[in-house]
Amino acid sequence: MADSRTFVIVGGGLAGAKAAETLRGEGFDGRIVLYDAGAERPYERPPLSKDLLLGKAEREKAFVHEPNWYADNNVDLVLTEEVVRVDPDQHEVELRGGGRTGYDKLLLTTGSTPRRLDVPGADRDGVLYLRKLPDSDAIKGILRSGANIVIIGAGWIGLEVAAAARHHGANVTVVETLRLPLHRVLGEEVARVFANLHVANGVTFHFGAQVREIRDGAVVLADGTELPADAIVVGVGIQPNVELAQAAGLEVDNGVLTDASLRTSNPDIYAAGDVANSFHPVLNQRVRVEHWSAALNGGPAAARSMLGQDVSYEKIPYFFTDQYDLGMEYSGYVAPDGYDSVVFRGDPTVEGAKSPEFVAFWVKDGRVLAGMNVNVWDVQDDIVALVKAGYSGKAVDLGKLADPGVPLGDLLN
Repeated sequence: MADSRTFVIVGGGLAGAKAAETLRGEGFDGRIVLYDAGAERPYERPPLSKDLLLGKAEREKAFVHEPNWYADNNVDLVLTEEVVRVDPDQHEVELRGGGRTGYDKLLLTTGSTPRRLDVPGADRDGVLYLRKLPDSDAIKGILRSGANIVIIGAGWIGLEVAAAARHHGANVTVVETLRLPLHRVLGEEVARVFANLHVANGVTFHFGAQVREIRDGAVVLADGTELPADAIVVGVGIQPNVELAQAAGLEVDNGVLTDASLRTSNPDIYAAGDVANSFHPVLNQRVRVEHWSAALNGGPAAARSMLGQDVSYEKIPYFFTDQYDLGMEYSGYVAPDGYDSVVFRGDPTVEGAKSPEFVAFWVKDGRVLAGMNVNVWDVQDDIVALVKAGYSGKAVDLGKLADPGVPLGDLLN
């Protein structure tokens, strides 16, 4: 007998699409409705700042499923209606057009929105943000040889766009308020590696700089410096889309609060992906992860939780980047002031324009809290094991941790 329940998913990104896929894969044969107000079926975001900008992949490669997957799997993908209200008491979502859809379980995968630059001229044509496929299309269109591209913000998006722009021969200037790129994420030691790599590849940085205004053809800094700009890309962070959750009375604090099963303060509403600030049993704290892995793994975990399975979402936070000849994976979690030192296994020095090969470990009291492998592969499982052990209280020999001759897997024996 078919299941009579209706599961509604609000947000058509990777987390929502993977949740729908998992529900069907786990045998749920009730109704699934996936709402997203965008014009495109669900797609992944990493290609938007990587292979699509570099011209190494076709646009179609970004989509999570083939066009007919939703119909073939009896998933109602609704791209023409926006959910404007969640009514937990009535177990309904309200649509902008006035319609309502009832639900037994609801999953919020509403994602996040780029923070807007708040200076005079920020609304001019030619000031671009990167979050959606059309954004990537627009940015790719301005990356041409000889163009003057100013990037505001030296986070992951800013640096990936910078690398793609240099690949196409553009002149690239990056403006950053901090003294190094990625400083809050990586700290002084590793952030300097990325700064050196970009400088070696022809990028000009203005660190400790504020934008005063944007004029026609120029970005003006607080000290009066004018940077010529044919186009401007802004990457100054994102903010979780919590409006629906907040209006519905759910607990919200830097995202929608969930427990380890990805259930919100309402027992029939769940959250996953960028918008979820979830308790992590291994890290023993709440974390909101803004990266691809949180959507890829969080959506399926939430789906299983919605089905009543015993779920404890314990995936170690993970992200990756590709810039020039640098490929990197990072696993773990550490606050900017949450470590004593960085232990390098290998030499992080940038020579010429060539990126180095090394593994970096963020350590506190001898415990590994995070690890990053740069152009070194097949070590992810060992790094994750070290992070899990570190958070459980186990210290390692730091001399052996730095020694490439000692297999990482031996450090926990």
